[in-house]
Amino acid sequence: MDRRNFLKIFGLTLVGSVNSSCGEESPRYTATSSKKRIVVIGAGLSGLAAAQALHRQGHEVVVVEARERIGGRVWTSSKWTDMPLDFGATWIHGTQGNPLTDLAEQINAKRLTTSYDRTVTYNTSGQPLSKAEEVRLEDFRKQVFGKLKKAQNKDPDVSIQQAIKPLMRQVDKSSESYRFINFILSGEIEQEYSGSTESLSAQWFDSAQEFDGNDDLFVQGFKVIPEFLAKGLQIELGQVVKEIQWHQSPVRVITQKTDFLADRVLVTLPLGVLQAGKVRFTPELPRNKQNAIAKLGMGVLNKCYLRFADVFWAANVDWLEHISASHGEWTEWVSFKRVANMPILLGFNAADRGRAIEAWSDKQIVASAMQTLRTIYGVSIPEPIDYQITRWATDPFSLGSYSYNPVGAVPKMRQELAAPLGRSLFFAGEASNEEYFGTAHGAYLSGLRAAKEILQI
Repeated sequence: MDRRNFLKIFGLTLVGSVNSSCGEESPRYTATSSKKRIVVIGAGLSGLAAAQALHRQGHEVVVVEARERIGGRVWTSSKWTDMPLDFGATWIHGTQGNPLTDLAEQINAKRLTTSYDRTVTYNTSGQPLSKAEEVRLEDFRKQVFGKLKKAQNKDPDVSIQQAIKPLMRQVDKSSESYRFINFILSGEIEQEYSGSTESLSAQWFDSAQEFDGNDDLFVQGFKVIPEFLAKGLQIELGQVVKEIQWHQSPVRVITQKTDFLADRVLVTLPLGVLQAGKVRFTPELPRNKQNAIAKLGMGVLNKCYLRFADVFWAANVDWLEHISASHGEWTEWVSFKRVANMPILLGFNAADRGRAIEAWSDKQIVASAMQTLRTIYGVSIPEPIDYQITRWATDPFSLGSYSYNPVGAVPKMRQELAAPLGRSLFFAGEASNEEYFGTAHGAYLSGLRAAKEILQI
């Protein structure tokens, strides 16, 4: 057993096994007490999953949601009526054994499969990588992840950037090698985990578990899952929670419009909102929970959908990659031509760059994206006929895309974030799921775990 696995198990013994086992469609427990009034704060996947499980057990459940829509960080745009687009969660990542796959099959939701095997990588000048370049890139990939593997069993914990500093020192900043390394850091780490490699923990950045199988997206958008989970629930939209008075009975949830009284309250606020202190807890949360909130990281992954009149790129490719001269600049693209027969490209910006460009105008973002595409496909390619852009870092009800493990954070902090407070206050959300943080299925499973905790009291 290596040091990292030992620490994860040791953390479980210290905190207790808070997270439930995964894979249940919904918890099947008999409430040990009479009907309770339960307020669930947040109508994202975690809140809706918990609310539906509690509702089925006969409890009086009210879901309080700040937005004027359900779904949270699941948000499907219907601007283009012939192609629903997901601004937040897009794929079922790993369909085998994934509880979202079960839900999708339960409602007969049509899905499309994108494949990383259908990827073309272009060098900085816009040419497909030669065989020699592919070999060099793979060699650097082995070196980068080799350095990180060594760093995962050393103290103290350092950032990914610090862990690979010896490798970076060996190459000139203006060289192809330097750009290859930055491409790996951006495309394979920052785009995946949403945090900057300057802050991501070398020991714990990749500690989440994964499901096997394909990556599937929904023909009608990811919204079909929250819409299904919301059926039959009482949901109060446009209710911005200001304060939770939890050391009393009943618990009082105060919004900008009214008060809600409850026997139990489940908090599914995104980590970014908790970190910003936008909701007051009276009394204050315990020190260990405050510490977990402060030390975990909330990352950014923004999307720019570009729609064209016609396709000018390879029709049989799903992923387009570009080794940019600037770190993180439009390194990853998805084509919707093969899977959906639509002339749409989706470009990503993650971590520090994803956060920075939120201050740009839409026109500036589109112009920047087109500069990269023209480097690859030529200056004569057409302008897009329309676009759609996300800005998750400045979204007041999420303040980021999903959580990650920065230097100073350890897995047991997610257990501490998840731990209930007495018999009245409970917590869920992707950031509270140690095994599957940063994912839609992690959010869903955390809701089932919290429902189980409430039902067992």
